[in-house]
Amino acid sequence: MKIFIIGYTHVKDDKRVFKTVELLSRKHEVIYQYLSTNKEESYRKNNITYIPLKISNTLGRRTRFENIKNLVKFDKKIINLIKNVEYDILYLHYFLVMFPLKAFKIAKRKGKTVVYDVHEYHPENHLKNFKGIKKTLKENFMWYILRKQFFLSDKLIFVSKEMQLDMFKKTDVKKPYLIVPNYANILLKSKKAKEIAFVGKTPRNIRFEKEIIKKLFSFGFSFKIIGMDSEYFKDIPHEYTSFLPYEKMMKELSMASFSLISYKSFGSETKNYQYSFPHKFFDSIAANTPVIVNERFISMSKEVEKHGLGVIINPENVEKSVDKIVNAYENYEVILKNIEKYKKLYVWDKEKEENFVNFVTK
Repeated sequence: MKIFIIGYTHVKDDKRVFKTVELLSRKHEVIYQYLSTNKEESYRKNNITYIPLKISNTLGRRTRFENIKNLVKFDKKIINLIKNVEYDILYLHYFLVMFPLKAFKIAKRKGKTVVYDVHEYHPENHLKNFKGIKKTLKENFMWYILRKQFFLSDKLIFVSKEMQLDMFKKTDVKKPYLIVPNYANILLKSKKAKEIAFVGKTPRNIRFEKEIIKKLFSFGFSFKIIGMDSEYFKDIPHEYTSFLPYEKMMKELSMASFSLISYKSFGSETKNYQYSFPHKFFDSIAANTPVIVNERFISMSKEVEKHGLGVIINPENVEKSVDKIVNAYENYEVILKNIEKYKKLYVWDKEKEENFVNFVTK
């Protein structure tokens, strides 16, 4: 069986996308399209045919018209591949932005199975910086598009149960589905420092969280950013690492007392965060590190509350959040015991892998 995986603008080693490539290629032939930042040729290795595609430079000095023109060219390259490549299953990790229904329609006309992996809350996440009437019109249009995409799909994959329920309710489309969170790949333990870690390579709005961290300094905590540094953090003492390979990132994370997963977007994408299950949540539990989760993050908060994996805070209530974290540290061994008991739920294993492969291919 041949599976054509469209990574779209995800880079080759994107954790979620490449995990699907790796799992499906164990027993099936996979064709994998991904975004390349350099000029690369297609190549084959083991069961995977790699198809790197580059977008002409769309940043910096280019005009909006040039950006759109380059994205249209990029989408048309993928459309041509979907038309001409031989495959049995089309697996989409995103839709073609300039032609949001085209990939689905071509695959259906060819009589192929379409699997749509929805790991963003597209009506909000797409063009997330729109505001006011533009935002309203955009979201209405994107719900129309999402409904059509679901109708044209044979199987759907969601990152959380809450996202699946919400989207099925709003689209009124019911299709076979599987919940596939961003499970961690390895389990790890290390000696702990009295440290709050913040993981990620994407800058986030943590205005209130900064105030919490500043107050925690007086209780002996330090603050480390794993994966980036930014001018945004210049007003708060911290250590940082550059972007790290996965195993090294996990090692750093495993040495922290808590992993901070509380922030806002600089755009407008409330539900994209509410229903998210980011890698940093699963990686934190797998690294034996309790989490500090924003109460607005519904999917993550439910897990933390259900299994006692850390602290749930309202970051706008700075004093109460500090008290909760300090209290959690005083009862740290209880939380670690809970993590030890439940952490295998948050890591890929043979059963999870087989369920995923069978759902896609059977």
